[in-house]
Amino acid sequence: MDLITPDLGLIFWTGLIFLLLMFILAKFIWKPIMAAVNTREQNIEEALELAEKTKAEMKALAAQNENALKEARAERDAMIKDAKEVAEKMKSDAVDNAKKEAEKVMNSAREVIASEKNAAIAELKTQVAAISIEIAEKVVKGELSSDDKQKALASKLAEDISLN
Repeated sequence: MDLITPDLGLIFWTGLIFLLLMFILAKFIWKPIMAAVNTREQNIEEALELAEKTKAEMKALAAQNENALKEARAERDAMIKDAKEVAEKMKSDAVDNAKKEAEKVMNSAREVIASEKNAAIAELKTQVAAISIEIAEKVVKGELSSDDKQKALASKLAEDISLN
């Protein structure tokens, strides 16, 4: 039963040790512990504030990045559109130039063909004329081979001239 009902001396010495311990703790240990706890609390609050600021900055950066991405996509699309338009224009210009060149070549070929045709016709005419003259010569020689035929032709020509 000693444990349930302590002695007065035990209570006195336990209280005195307790008060002495409280004094020593309050005088030497309590202030540094409280300062460390307050410093830690302040550091935690600063870290939380910094985390909040960083989080807000990250959101702002993410929004800026998103805007920059949208602008870059729009710029890329515009560049692609411009490139397609330029390519299409170059293609149509090339087709037009090719058509013009083909037309020039065709016209040149037509002109060459026409000039060759005219030259061939002229040469054919000269050959026909030469052949006709040869034939006429041979016919006239055959007709005029005798003196009687020559005299008859001369008189006939004289009559034709006098009639005209």
